[in-house]
Amino acid sequence: MPKIAAGVVHFQKNVYPEKKELFEKLAKGQSPEALFITCSDSRVNPNLLTQTDPGELFICRNAGNIVPPHTHHTGAMTASIEYAVGVLNVPHIIICGHTDCGAMKGAMNVDQLTDLPHVKEWLNYTNAAVRISKEKVKDGNEETLLNMLIYENVLLQMQHLKTHPYVAANLSAGKTKIHGWVYDIKSGEVWAYDEDSKAFLPVAEKYAAEVKKFAEISMHCEH
Repeated sequence: MPKIAAGVVHFQKNVYPEKKELFEKLAKGQSPEALFITCSDSRVNPNLLTQTDPGELFICRNAGNIVPPHTHHTGAMTASIEYAVGVLNVPHIIICGHTDCGAMKGAMNVDQLTDLPHVKEWLNYTNAAVRISKEKVKDGNEETLLNMLIYENVLLQMQHLKTHPYVAANLSAGKTKIHGWVYDIKSGEVWAYDEDSKAFLPVAEKYAAEVKKFAEISMHCEH
């Protein structure tokens, strides 16, 4: 706790003053560019990973970066997605998984989670991804299976996302795009799903045109 408290003091004395104008603007409202759905894992830092400022990402986190399919049951994820898309009109939704995911390890052996009944029930939303992964990985290698599941789970949650009414409507109207990412903690690489090739590509390759355009705009602003 001492480090966390000291961090707040450092923020107030040093960081806030440098970005005072930004925070004063944010005090009046938000207009994030993306809804960023990722795992609760402490090793995943969305703003650090994407180099974004406060106000640019609407972040939802849970064990396993899971999106329950839409039902009439109200849950935190369902309500947050509804607000981000229906009210904030985010143009992009990113589902970001990561390597060495504890939730995915649990999903591979969900029957052993008897002492964690809520975790067990939550991870049932990964069942299809687990079955697909086991179908693709026949050699019984646990590490290979885990890595496959991490990617397949992102794809499954992307499908679940499309069952949410506001998401479906905005996708149909071309107002929102869904992105599937996997973050490699050790290497810092981020892989993004490419619909055309049906494969995960490095972000630098998948978004090459967007990155180039941003660099040109930034260079122009500096001059």
